[in-house]
Amino acid sequence: MDRAETLCAVRAAYGAALLAVPRRALGGPRLGSDEPDAVPFARALGARQLLEAGLLARRRDRRLLLAGAFVDALHGVSMLALCALSPRRRRLAAASAAGAALFAAWGLAAARPARAAPSPPAR
Repeated sequence: MDRAETLCAVRAAYGAALLAVPRRALGGPRLGSDEPDAVPFARALGARQLLEAGLLARRRDRRLLLAGAFVDALHGVSMLALCALSPRRRRLAAASAAGAALFAAWGLAAARPARAAPSPPAR
């Protein structure tokens, strides 16, 4: 399984978990999943993750991986802004920003062309 396939599978599993068990997938009460808006937030994020996973499953090309990484980076930046604006939601937003950063980095890594195997030395 290559990096893009693994990213697709993890994205799909995370998205499904956010839809099926949103509070647990968000990290439980210690990360703020008991906030009033946590469940709708988790379900919206889960739907986006599943949509991205579905697109990647159909077509894994470099532009799509980079677009996904860009969307993840935007999500991360928005969560950092929420950290600054809402102390009550800081733990949940910080955890979401960290996850977004991970997915963005993974998408960038998966978009990099694979290196060709080194040629054997000439005899």
